[in-house]
Amino acid sequence: MRRIILNQKITALSVAGFLALAALQSCTSSQAKEEVHTAPAPPTDAFQLHKGQLSTSLQIPGELIAFQQVDLYAKVNSFVKKLNVDVGSEVTEGQVLATMEAPEISSQMSGAESKLKSQEAIYLSSKATYDRLLETSKTPGTVSQNDLDVALAKQKSDYAQLQAARATYNEIGDNKNYLVIKAPFSGIITARNVSAGAYVGPSGKGSELPIFTLQEQKKLRLVISVPEAYSSYLNGKSEVNFTVKSFPDEHFTAKVTRLAGALDTRLRSQRIEMDIENNSKKLLPGMIAEATIPMGNSDSTFVVPKTAVVNSTERVFVIRIVNGKAEWVNVKASREADGKMEVYGALNQGDVLVKIGSEEIRNGSAVANVKTAQ
Repeated sequence: MRRIILNQKITALSVAGFLALAALQSCTSSQAKEEVHTAPAPPTDAFQLHKGQLSTSLQIPGELIAFQQVDLYAKVNSFVKKLNVDVGSEVTEGQVLATMEAPEISSQMSGAESKLKSQEAIYLSSKATYDRLLETSKTPGTVSQNDLDVALAKQKSDYAQLQAARATYNEIGDNKNYLVIKAPFSGIITARNVSAGAYVGPSGKGSELPIFTLQEQKKLRLVISVPEAYSSYLNGKSEVNFTVKSFPDEHFTAKVTRLAGALDTRLRSQRIEMDIENNSKKLLPGMIAEATIPMGNSDSTFVVPKTAVVNSTERVFVIRIVNGKAEWVNVKASREADGKMEVYGALNQGDVLVKIGSEEIRNGSAVANVKTAQ
């Protein structure tokens, strides 16, 4: 009997303890749920959209070339008689660089000169005949009109022959002048490909290589090919900084002088040139330069933090907050620098955008606790 009563008491105590524990757990769970519902949402950082200008630069290789360069060939087939300069010689405009000889030209010159003098004598004779007949014809009945016309025609024919002989003589004289090669501008001889006695002539007819190569080096051109994507940022006032491997610690500057105004069909790039004064001749044609071109923009554009632009597999967008809801706005991203990026799209001045965009902020979802930075 005592065992039965004792077992009943133990059972009653166990049931009471279980009920108390269940009540405690229920209370704790209710309090936790209440705390979860009452916890504030984390703030969403946002900013107002404004226009600005983003300054970037483009690192691109370029080449230094001579401001003027010419390959000097012989105009007529001839032999080199004398070379007055050599590689490295500094020459001035009009200076004689080489003389050639061509015996056949001298013979042609003598023949043309003899023919010219002969035609001059013939013309003077026919002119004198016509003048005498014209003077005699003033007395009526002495000279017929037909004789006078024939004398005049003879004079004009002889004059035409004289002009032809003079033209031939001048042409041979010009060819003879080509036997002397002069410098077309001041510069330095950078190549010599023949020696005295060599047979030379026009390219492909006498020699494949030029006699001399002349370069102007006191003034150089820096030539750069700028890709199509960056051509809109160039202007005639851009200043370029560059370095060369020969002087790695020295920086040079140049201003854009010429823009091609068209794209190269092979490289899809625009050629730009800068003039460089090189009186010290420190820089040489053919050097490769590492140039830094500023990519300024004359018009202001929308500039946003780079974190605001979401680049998904399907689209590039920013998140605009309108009436407490998220709106995905498609944009085209352009240049970026210092953590900022240019964007183009259906945006307006003063729009509120999420500073750190993410696909987790779904299009059309509610955005609470927005913290907007001015």
